Amino acid sequence: MIQAAGGLLWDESRGQRLIAIVRRIRYDDWSLPKGKLKPGESWEQAALREVEEETGYHVRLLGFAGALAYRTDKGDKVVRFWNMAPVDLNQMGVDQTEVAEVVWLSPAQACEKLSYPLERALVEAWTPARPLWL
Repeated sequence: MIQAAGGLLWDESRGQRLIAIVRRIRYDDWSLPKGKLKPGESWEQAALREVEEETGYHVRLLGFAGALAYRTDKGDKVVRFWNMAPVDLNQMGVDQTEVAEVVWLSPAQACEKLSYPLERALVEAWTPARPLWL
C-alpha cells in the first residue's frame, strides 16, 4: 500500500478563511499539497515536509483533518491530511519540478478548482467555519 501525507493549509489572517492548493506539473491537475512518506518518516513529518516543499511556506500542524483511500495504477493509496497554518506568510522557494503554481482561495473557490472529488469532500467537511483545532 502506498502511504502519503499532506495538508489543508489555511490562512485566516486576511479576514476570511483561505486555503492553499497547488497545480502539479506532472499530472496537470489542482490538488491539496501531499506526497509519499520517506523510509523512517512519520505521517506528521511527511505532511509537514510535503506541504512546505509544495507551497513554499513554513507551516505548523493544527490537528488531524482526515484520510482518503483510493486505487491508483501503482496500487492502493492512503493519504492522511492535517489541518495546518503558515508560521508566517513569507513564501520560500517552491519545488518547481513538482509545482507550477500555488494559490490561496476561499474554500468554495478551491472546491471548484480541485481536480479530485475526494479532496473536494475533505475541504467541504472543514467549511464554512468548523474550528481547525479540533
